[in-house]
Amino acid sequence: MAKAPVERKTRIQTENKARILDAALEVFSRHGYRGATIDQIADGAGMSKPNLLYYFRRKQDIYQTLIDRLLDTWLKPLIELDQEGDPLPELRGYIRRKLEMARDYPRESRLFANEMLQGAPRIHKVLETRLRDLVDEKAEVISDWMAAGRLNRADPRHLIFAIWSTTQHYADFDVQVRAVLGPKRGGEGRFDDAARFLETLFLDGLKPRDPQGVAPQPKIRVLGDE
Repeated sequence: MAKAPVERKTRIQTENKARILDAALEVFSRHGYRGATIDQIADGAGMSKPNLLYYFRRKQDIYQTLIDRLLDTWLKPLIELDQEGDPLPELRGYIRRKLEMARDYPRESRLFANEMLQGAPRIHKVLETRLRDLVDEKAEVISDWMAAGRLNRADPRHLIFAIWSTTQHYADFDVQVRAVLGPKRGGEGRFDDAARFLETLFLDGLKPRDPQGVAPQPKIRVLGDE
């Protein structure tokens, strides 16, 4: 019997922290770090400011918790790129996973974009260590595929950047995308349409052009040739 109050308190604390973080994600993704306030977060969580401060002493603490969780989620699709797999299916899967994140985590994407626009003051060290190390690792995997003739040659890091920018567009600029596509094409099916397009865009250009994996070289016309 003595343990019951402790278990109940832990459950309530867990639920309250989750409410705070969900409300904070909404506020930070809309207003950025500088524009967000503790009062806005407390209102969104449906609790008083003193109650919120019982769980998080500062706005910075809430934001850092969100950023730490976001980075784990954000890096997972790239981590899952398997060097033992077939290159084109692996890249197709990566594109699909990134679009799924754009669909399922639009607020997190905007939070990350806002942090980047501010110069990444709170996660710059992570970008230069954890993220860089991961990109270096996966760029080497892609380079090995290219060296083995399993993909056409391209800059692997810029390939990764291009996949980031095109897939995250569907989260960060979702309002624009839906407005331009209109009601008929701007529904949930827009993500499947985007996936098919991006697969064609990236993968067709990376497919080896002959059985040896060597792309045909364009013929260079010489002045005076007919």
